[in-house]
Amino acid sequence: MKKRAGVLPAILAVALTLPPLAASAQNQVPDKAAIEKQFQRWIASDLTADAKKAGISEATIRSAMKGISLNWTLPDLVPPGTTPPKEQAQTQAEFSSPGRYFAEQRMQLLASTGRGLASTYGSTLKKIEAAYGVPGGIILAIWGRETGFGKAKMPYSVIDVLATKAFMSTRKEMFEQELIAALTMIQRGDVDAEKMRGSWAGAMGQTQFMPTSYLKYAVDFDGDGHPDIWNSVPDALASIAHYLQKEGWQRGRDWGFEVKIPERVSCAQEGPDLAKPISQWASTGITRISGKAFPSQDLKADGMMLVPAGRSGPEFVVTPNFYVLKQYNNSDLYALFIGNLADRIDYGSGPFEAPWGDVGKMLRSDVLAMQKALVKKGYDVGNVDGLPGYKTRRSLGDWQAKNGLAPTCYPDASLKAKLR
Repeated sequence: MKKRAGVLPAILAVALTLPPLAASAQNQVPDKAAIEKQFQRWIASDLTADAKKAGISEATIRSAMKGISLNWTLPDLVPPGTTPPKEQAQTQAEFSSPGRYFAEQRMQLLASTGRGLASTYGSTLKKIEAAYGVPGGIILAIWGRETGFGKAKMPYSVIDVLATKAFMSTRKEMFEQELIAALTMIQRGDVDAEKMRGSWAGAMGQTQFMPTSYLKYAVDFDGDGHPDIWNSVPDALASIAHYLQKEGWQRGRDWGFEVKIPERVSCAQEGPDLAKPISQWASTGITRISGKAFPSQDLKADGMMLVPAGRSGPEFVVTPNFYVLKQYNNSDLYALFIGNLADRIDYGSGPFEAPWGDVGKMLRSDVLAMQKALVKKGYDVGNVDGLPGYKTRRSLGDWQAKNGLAPTCYPDASLKAKLR
């Protein structure tokens, strides 16, 4: 789980700290008082035993867990004695147009603030880039997207959240692992339990790291002896860069380029598994929409086609760094948001030049039916979930081409009756 998952300043409006409605089992009323007693017994027995095996002292456990009670407002809870609600396919929900993700006013505000902070922390960012190879604009864009450049409120006790979810959520094992990592942080003196604040999912500080990510990636860049992603801007920025470096960021390469793909070039070639040197993409007639040449250092290096709205939106050739950004949050639109915001901060760029078309009005049930039909025809569509990921898009484009249709690589209402 990445590190995510509050009302933030108007500049950001990213829902990191306000939980959705709690999702306990439907039509079942748990006995909260009895479950609270079970929770305390679980802390004293199972959790304590597991934490001790991980090297946590009894004194640390007792101190950190003192006064802890269940937080019943959190989502994704399955109290003992109840059953998880059946997964609902959301078959009647429309998925949103990708364009809504890039609200221009919001992007401009973030970029303006980011440029100011690029000046304020210019020296620090240069040192961070020298150490980890990640440009300042990328770091600032993630900082801005995650927590409004550190302005987001962190209203939840991370220990409360993780303990509640480790005891009664649909992913108890994962959250217990995160809780033990948080106890490790406390034991080694990185942060006091009461100062460990985060989101409703347990994501912490200005970087929105989960505790296991903190232990792997957080760094002390201000030299005070411990990594502090809550209060130290140098530590937070360097920790973001260290995360990206460890996940494979390639020094000296961009995240990607908005391009124009000629009609004769199939849009069914996107995906990280279909990489080829950017010079080969250019040889097919793909050009940067800005009119600039591809950087010479990129021509022999791999690039990948990306068409998040098929032929009805901006088109891209992205580098492996794009997929490193997706490690921070596994979403094409998130990575594009970070890339575009970074370009605005570093180069004064604007929005993507090609408009987002009239897409995203299909019901998920319709897309789901198309995915199932494509699977029956032997296509790998990725997750069969009613959402058009890249494997669904390229499978659809390939099917369209083989059936005499102009490949659009995106589901639309006209295809419902044709693809069965």
